[in-house]
Amino acid sequence: MDLQKQTDLRASDADRDRVADILRDALAEGRLTADEHAERVEGVLAAKTVGELEVFVRDLPAAHPGRPTAPSHPSQAALPADPDDNIVAVFSAAGRRGRWRAGRRIHAYAVFGSVEIDLSEALFEYQQVVIKAYAVFGSVEVRVPENVSLRGNGGGVLGSFEVDTLDAGDPEAPVVYLDGWAVLGSIEGRPRRGRLVADILDRVQRKVDRSLHKHLDR
Repeated sequence: MDLQKQTDLRASDADRDRVADILRDALAEGRLTADEHAERVEGVLAAKTVGELEVFVRDLPAAHPGRPTAPSHPSQAALPADPDDNIVAVFSAAGRRGRWRAGRRIHAYAVFGSVEIDLSEALFEYQQVVIKAYAVFGSVEVRVPENVSLRGNGGGVLGSFEVDTLDAGDPEAPVVYLDGWAVLGSIEGRPRRGRLVADILDRVQRKVDRSLHKHLDR
């Protein structure tokens, strides 16, 4: 496939995530100002093709072949390249709350908006859940049950990245990793006290048991 055809390809969520990571590292290294970073991230969210994405990083060393890249998050080795769920708030509010199924990989983008991800009543089908969050003049708030493990890895520029680390007593309990970068915004991860993932799983199991008993009693 020639270069022109490659740049005309439709951009995937994985492509946008790769470019956003390059921009985040460039901001941390001082290659971009906070305003330049915010402008480029907004463009990344709106980009439709791979060529449009490359425009935002073509002047950065990390975008060129042969340059060593930073190691990926250790928890992401077995994760899908594309997120199971995208939550985007641009001049708006968006979120996930109540009873919902948490995927292995969730992306959250808040640009002049707010995103709330409440896992306190979510169904965990996987032991590891990675949330990648970007807040540009916005906020991303993550809440988890108090009996899961919670880890954080990120930072902020004229913003805040705060995660209350949790260590679950049960080694089989879900582990939530919150990665991200806040520019003139905030990202935070907190436990929701009184919410236990075991309670939810027990209720689901009881429903399954009742259904099974009804089937056997016929």
